[in-house]
Amino acid sequence: MLRKLFALLIACTLSTNVFAWQAASPTEKNGPDTTAKKDSSNHQVVQRGVQKYLESQFDAASSLTQITIEVADIDERIRIPDCAAGFAYYADEQALGQSYISVRVSCNNNQWYLFANAKVLRTQPVVVTASMISPGTVLGADNLSVAQVETNQLRHTAYHSVEALLGARMKHRVRRGQPIQANMLCFICKGDRITIRAQVGGMQVKTSGIAQQDGVIGETIKVTNSSSRKTVVAEVAGTDEVIVRL
Repeated sequence: MLRKLFALLIACTLSTNVFAWQAASPTEKNGPDTTAKKDSSNHQVVQRGVQKYLESQFDAASSLTQITIEVADIDERIRIPDCAAGFAYYADEQALGQSYISVRVSCNNNQWYLFANAKVLRTQPVVVTASMISPGTVLGADNLSVAQVETNQLRHTAYHSVEALLGARMKHRVRRGQPIQANMLCFICKGDRITIRAQVGGMQVKTSGIAQQDGVIGETIKVTNSSSRKTVVAEVAGTDEVIVRL
């Protein structure tokens, strides 16, 4: 008998607690906080405005450059007033060249302003190593690939086509995934036997020679004519040929 009374007492207590919790729920009784929604809406307006402003500033970027913009969330505790005239956005030219940009957001109707932050990622499709490459390795399609690389990692001339690098030789050991840059390789390397082609008007003269410097296509290097022993400056035209323009 005592056990039945004890069980009945516990059941009544639990029912009372559940009813009290449900009755006190502010969401069901009062509904959502419309003020918070309004503030959040203005935050979203500003963040979208910053995104569009930055996109418009980068429209003139190289067609090869892919730009990704990530606007940081604005702290919800910051009050953003309505702006009937529309918000104004500004970042100076120097800031626009950085990876992290602060954009000044203001409203002409009042003295209000804030700074919104964004991260800008600039990438280009460039040739990278498909595996570890040792010094002296001749580059071919099997050890090269193309990948999107951040432009701020490129300190020297990069290449966008695998075909443009075929036959070049690496000067240093390079790990997998590294962008191939002009300072890493030579199309003609110092000591190579080469063909010197001289152009005089519409005439061409060819002779053999020895490269005295490393060079990539388009660069000028010193070469020695094997017959005359004279050293001249010539433009690298391929992996075994230079051009002397007279």
